[in-house]
Parts: sequence; structure tokens; C-alpha cells
Amino acid sequence: MTTTPRERRPVTVLDGYVPVIDLSMARQEGSRAAVAQAIGHACENSGFFTVVGHGVGQDLIDRVYALTKEFFELPSKEKAKTVSGPGTGGLRYSAGSAGKSMGLDTPPDLCEIFTSNVLGDRGADRQAMTGDASAPWSRTNVWPSTPQAFEETWIAYGQAMERLGAELMGLFALALGLDAHFFDDKIDKHISTIVANYYYPQLTPPLPGQMRKGPHTDWGNLTILYQDEIGGLQVRQEGQGWRDVPYLPGSFVINIGDMMAFWTGGHWVSTLHRVLNPVAGHTGSRLSLPFFYLPNHDAVIEPLPRFSGAEAAQGRTSATTPGHWYREKMAATYS
Repeated sequence: MTTTPRERRPVTVLDGYVPVIDLSMARQEGSRAAVAQAIGHACENSGFFTVVGHGVGQDLIDRVYALTKEFFELPSKEKAKTVSGPGTGGLRYSAGSAGKSMGLDTPPDLCEIFTSNVLGDRGADRQAMTGDASAPWSRTNVWPSTPQAFEETWIAYGQAMERLGAELMGLFALALGLDAHFFDDKIDKHISTIVANYYYPQLTPPLPGQMRKGPHTDWGNLTILYQDEIGGLQVRQEGQGWRDVPYLPGSFVINIGDMMAFWTGGHWVSTLHRVLNPVAGHTGSRLSLPFFYLPNHDAVIEPLPRFSGAEAAQGRTSATTPGHWYREKMAATYS
């Protein structure tokens, strides 16, 4: 007697609000549409999903995580060599207040950040194609000399994130009923950034309303987040309050940002999320690595034709560009 293997499905429901989607199935004949449909469903309901089968090597993920943690744990004098200003690749001891980007009067978030601009190592000619010299996304990155291999590992990781981001944008297009290449000419000179959020040990009580990362939505098209097992990431569900985003080894958490919500006329949702402080008595650190995928600085962003009659999304009624959007959000966050 023979048995038929159980049919593989693209979605695993560990948490129905943040489903787990197997991207490897999108590379199999006959399964791509099902994966796109699952992604579209998640983007309509929570704006969050977790991906496995993403094709990014675990050895690269482990190396970038270990080297980044080692960097943040260096003496302050050594880390200070890479300090930079807002929007410039390098270290900042204050991440500003994420809540301020939404107009909330919240205290500074309890984390340090290291930022790498994807265009920051591409040379003057490439940078000149992406706005004027003052554009924060094209400024040269400031790399630490310690630990060794930090720069080359981050660049390799950034390239892996670019490939994954482009794949997801293709699936987004299919989920929206568009040609798979619809977004290609809008992301071929994208202004994305990688950020390491180092949530240092909390040795003193936080200020009222102060968190590791206050309630906010992300700015761009999508975010690819690697989080560790420490936990603390929560997403707000309408009518249900805050819900934990489960940690799954080897996975990435994906969420859409305000720009993608606007692009879809609010049909897809950019959802509030935050990072909680550790519970009383636990003072350990936490590290997360979000890749913020933004389109070309001059791409015209406005609701797609099928959503053009929708109500204003993200407080906007007219077309904008990622360059304008980026500067606007940076100014609010670091005000």
C-alpha cells in the first residue's frame, strides 16, 4: 500500500495574526501564486508575517549578529571612533524617539544604533544618481576597525537583504494583481538602510513612557527584521491590544511600512509595534537587525490605480517621493 505525502502549504499558523510563510515554495513551479496570496492576506490584516525558507545563509546571519554584538560591547572610547549624525552611516548613542515620527511626545528610546546606508559604499558616481550631496541615504558609511571583518560582513549581509527585498517586492506585486516586475524600475536605485538596534542593559529605571523602542510604524516599503530570542517585540492588533511577535530560529519578521500602505491606498496596513523594556530584575541586552527597504529617492509614490478612490492613507492625499518622505520622518524622529 502506498501513501501520498502530505501536501506542503506556504503558511504555518503559529500565531494567526503574524503567520509564518515558507518563501522556498515561491521558487517551486505552481506554488508562487499561493505564496503571494498568503503574503497579501497578511499585509491586509496585520501588515506582519514571518518568513522561513528565505535563502539567506544561517552562517552569514550568525556572523553579522556576533560581530555586531561584539562591536556594541566595546569600550565607549573605541566605539566613539564611529559616531555619526542622524542619517549618516555609523554609530549613534541615541536612537531618537520613534514615537516622535508619529507626532507623539515620547522620551528617547533606550537603545544605541549603528546604521549602514546601502549607497554609502557605492562610489561618487552612484551616489550622484540618488539626490544632492546632502541626501542622508547616500553619505559614506563610517565603519569600525574593530572587530575584524565587521565591514565586509555587513556589506555581504546588506547584499543578501537587497536580494530578499527584491524577491518580496515581486511577490507583493503578484499579491496586488500586478505584473511580477511592476516595482522593478522603482527599486533599482533604492535608498535602503540596515540598522542594528542595541538595547543595552537597563541599570536604572526608565522615565515614564520610555521604552526600548516606543510605539511606531515603519516609514518605507517593507522591513526585514532579524530578532534574537530575548523577545520584547509586540504588534498592536485592532480591538485586541498588544501581542507578542514569536521568535522563530532562523527566520525573519517582515512588516510593511507607511509608504507601502499609502501605495495601496490603505488596503495594506502599516501597524503599530514597539519593543518592551525587560521585566523587573532582568537587565540583559537585546540586539535586532532591521533592513529598511525604501524605493528610489525620486520614485513617484501614490495610490495604485485600483486603490485611487480609497480614503487618504497615512495622512496623505497627493503623490510623494521616498526622498521627501525619508527627510520628513528623520526630522521628526530627531527633533
